[in-house]
Amino acid sequence: MDVRRRIPVEPQDVKNDPGQISEIDTDQDDRVALDSDAAQDMEIRDESEDDKSRKGAKTDLSKTIPSGTNKVPDFLQVYLSVLPLRWQNWVIRGIFTLLMSLFFAFVVYLGPLALMITTLCVQVKCFAEIINIGYAVYRIHSLPWFRSLSWYFLIASNYFFYGENLVDYFGIAANRTELLRVLVKYHRFISFSLYIVGFVWFVLSLVKKYYMKQFSLFAWTHIALLIVVTQSYFIIQNIFEGLIWFIVPVSMIIINDVCAYMVGFFIGRTPLIKLSPKKTWEGYIGGGFFTIIFGCLMSHFLCRYDYFVCPVAFDEDLGRMSMACERSHLFRLEDYALPSFLSGIVKMLSLYPVIRTYPFVIHSFYFALFSSIIGPFGGLFASGFKRAFKIKDFGDVIPGHGGIMDRFDCQYLMATFVKVYISSFIRSPSPQHFYSQLLKLPTEHQLVIYKALQESLERGGYGEYL
Repeated sequence: MDVRRRIPVEPQDVKNDPGQISEIDTDQDDRVALDSDAAQDMEIRDESEDDKSRKGAKTDLSKTIPSGTNKVPDFLQVYLSVLPLRWQNWVIRGIFTLLMSLFFAFVVYLGPLALMITTLCVQVKCFAEIINIGYAVYRIHSLPWFRSLSWYFLIASNYFFYGENLVDYFGIAANRTELLRVLVKYHRFISFSLYIVGFVWFVLSLVKKYYMKQFSLFAWTHIALLIVVTQSYFIIQNIFEGLIWFIVPVSMIIINDVCAYMVGFFIGRTPLIKLSPKKTWEGYIGGGFFTIIFGCLMSHFLCRYDYFVCPVAFDEDLGRMSMACERSHLFRLEDYALPSFLSGIVKMLSLYPVIRTYPFVIHSFYFALFSSIIGPFGGLFASGFKRAFKIKDFGDVIPGHGGIMDRFDCQYLMATFVKVYISSFIRSPSPQHFYSQLLKLPTEHQLVIYKALQESLERGGYGEYL
């Protein structure tokens, strides 16, 4: 409120004293500023009242986000109604764990392409569950284009990551077709252009009074992409290295989850962490013990079959993907002497002091350790996320378990570890990726590399093969 004394000014006085014009203009500017401030105050007050009304509503999202942990299918309701709720959940969880395991085995039987398609479907569903929580939290379903933007960024991200796989593993085949050659050559530029389109689209969709919430959802979308899309990209890369690099880590997480649940259900007494009161130290330790045992035995068994150990590659002669290979040293039997501190026990039991197994089993031991010690923290992270928003599950797709994300929270963490492990200790640079990069060079540069490689091979005594 302006407390200054206003003196009316006559028109004739204005003519005689031009200096008063600036005073009048200043007063008008002050009134305009006050009107603008009042309007902004009104908007802030309206928004504040709107927020208060929303806060007055229920902040519990448990009814907004469906839960599947205690969900009992109708056809089993009659048979399980006589059991206590605790045992009902145990039976439902067991039945659908078995069904999911059988489905997983069937997809493995269908081959790498079916596994990749399944991974993509799981990725889309996990992304949808995370994004739906964001919409429920911020309650701005009516904002224009935002749901479409979230899915657009998912498509753009998949185009980039799946294109990277195409370049790495099918660069030779892709360069045979003119259209694919262009897409491979300009893949990253096209991917960046797609992202920029989404970025501009987001800026144009901003709505007054909702800036903070829109930017929060924008960040939420990108975090979901980081968690879901990049991890599924690692999973697919692991599949290309050979099915065993995918099956063994996934199975270890499943074994650890099942065994920890079973041990904790029957003998668990000591709470592991306040974040998840149902998890116990007994279940954590028991799950780790059985994971190491079953994981190493399963690895030894799978190493016997070329179907699981051969990498997925493009065969130029066949013109398609092939899983035929000459076995790597990781999948050839070798003798390993037991540690010295075990030699005395071995002699007492009259056992052979040398173990004959595959080197991959040694690597799988470290996978088992990670899935037993660190893997459960992926589930605990998801539990903390759900408790932060007062929801029980990410969804209700799987009775007794919850949503798809409830079952794959640990899998994504494991996939990243396996990818890093392979890159650090196992894999050499991909010939297909090197060849695709070579084809991007000008012809004269390709000839220089060709001559240099030819001279190197001749000096190494391989001239007869040229």
